[in-house]
Amino acid sequence: MARSDSVNSTTVVEEKVYTKVAWRLVPVLFICYIAAYLDRVNIGFAELQMKTGLKFSDTVYGLGAGIFFIGYFFFEVPSNILLEKVGARIWIARIMVSWGIVSGLMIFVRSAQIFYLLRFMLGVAEAGFFPGIILYLTFWFPSKRRGQMIALFMLAIAVTGESAARYLA
Repeated sequence: MARSDSVNSTTVVEEKVYTKVAWRLVPVLFICYIAAYLDRVNIGFAELQMKTGLKFSDTVYGLGAGIFFIGYFFFEVPSNILLEKVGARIWIARIMVSWGIVSGLMIFVRSAQIFYLLRFMLGVAEAGFFPGIILYLTFWFPSKRRGQMIALFMLAIAVTGESAARYLA
């Protein structure tokens, strides 16, 4: 009977620890992912202004929108390697800060070349964010709990999509 009480006590403590960790990590990661999602769809909203205000053609806009993924693709793996070496807290903060800076620099776009450069740099800055978060969650949660935490993290897509739909309607 003493062994059973010890196992139950350990399970209760373990559950409390994982709950506390989840409440500290997931809300912050959730907000970060909302920012990521809004940043990705924002280029679609900016299209109308860019075409009229900057006289961008469909080709210029399409290439600029796609160049983001080239930077993201080439720097995604190196970003996660650095996340492992530097530490998740520092590296995810670096991603968010550099990403915010490059997003802010988009106000200075006056030509297609600057648009291309900043979109590429935005991809580089954001590279590794999503896989980095998934890797970060593996540091905190065992596989039997990780799926639920990833689902809560990715719920940000639905929340953002729903909020955007209501706002734009």
